[in-house]
Order: sequence, then structure tokens, then C-alpha cells
Amino acid sequence: MPVAPSPVPPASSSLKRPPAAERVYTHIKEAVLDRRYEGGTLLTEGDLADAVGVSRTPVREALLRLEVEGLIKLYPKKGALVLAVSAQEIKDVVETRLLVEEFAARKAVPATPQLVARLEQLLEEQRRLAEDGDLAAVAVKDRCFHAEIVSHAGNEILSRLYDQLRDRQLRMGVAVMEAHPDRIQANITEHGELLAAIRAGDAEAAAQVVRRHVGRVRVLVRGEDR
Repeated sequence: MPVAPSPVPPASSSLKRPPAAERVYTHIKEAVLDRRYEGGTLLTEGDLADAVGVSRTPVREALLRLEVEGLIKLYPKKGALVLAVSAQEIKDVVETRLLVEEFAARKAVPATPQLVARLEQLLEEQRRLAEDGDLAAVAVKDRCFHAEIVSHAGNEILSRLYDQLRDRQLRMGVAVMEAHPDRIQANITEHGELLAAIRAGDAEAAAQVVRRHVGRVRVLVRGEDR
């Protein structure tokens, strides 16, 4: 008697969903970084559980993890407060970026054809996303552009240090673009200038563009100038 073949599970069943705590963590972190949850917003376990479709236990796990990362502050029986970007944090991030990125811009020269091609690609993607008005995605591409140069400096310790700035860079980037929409095109123009200096093999010019470009972040995020 022939044996009936085992039923083939649907393709979707083979795709495991991330653990509940990971889903909550991703939901909150993305919302904080793209400023859907702005600084000063009070998040409650119940609202977050409903938003993600989980129980409160994984929400607590995710909030503890985010507090360690410095994005929120937990208040027992009240909820979690999304921390605003402080003036000290802006100063620290800009100073660290300048130290790393000026060095990397000089080290990137002479540039490999691969680096130039990748920067051209990222710049074009940033232009397209800016036209679509997707600020969070523009901030990601902006950060990727700079990270690509840092990664080609050939210093793994600096690359790891730079990676630690990622979340703060993205959050500040969205804040600047929301407050100063004209800065989106200015960023793209300055990226083009940086790419031109690197392509031309002018290390000092590349470092000067970085100094001017990154230095503007502190002024704009603090609202001191347009």
C-alpha cells in the first residue's frame, strides 16, 4: 500500500519570527532614532505591548536593554522616558567624529577605484531618498557615506569606535533635517565635494571638507544657526 507523502509546510512557516523582546527592542529603537518617539516622550509598557502585539515581559526586557544604551530612562510604575539629545552629547559626538573622520579622509587618499565607486553609489542613493522625502533613510545613507571612508582608513580600532557612534549620528541627523530642511541638499553638496577631493587625491582638501561639514552638526542640532 503506497505511503502518502508528508505534507510540505508552507514556505512562510520556515521563516522564524525574531523573539518578542527583539521585536519590541527594534520597534522602540527605530522609533527613537527616526524621532517618531521624540526626546521627552513617556512610553508605557502597556502601550508598547499593544503596539508590537506582545506581553509586557518582553517589553521590560527590551526597555532594560535600551536604558543600557542610553536612549531611555526607566521610572518604576511610570514607564520609560525617551532621553533628549544633550548639548554635552552633541559636543562629544562631533569631537569624536572630527578626530576619526579627518584622519580617515587623509588615509583614504589615494583612493581605490572600489572606494570611489561605492561613494558615488551612496551619494546617488542619498539624492534619490532625499527626493522621496524619507529623512530616516537619508540619515542612514549619510552615515554610510562617512562610514565607508572610515572603513577604508585601514584602522580596525577606529572603525569599531566609529561604529559606536552610529545611533547618536542617526538621531542627530534626523533632528537636523527636520529643523533645517535646506540642510539636506547642503549635505549632499558637501558629500559631493568630499568625493571630488578624494577622487582628485587631495588629502588635505578632503580633511577640510570633513572639518567644515561635521562641524556644522553641533551648531545646527543646538539651534544656534541655520
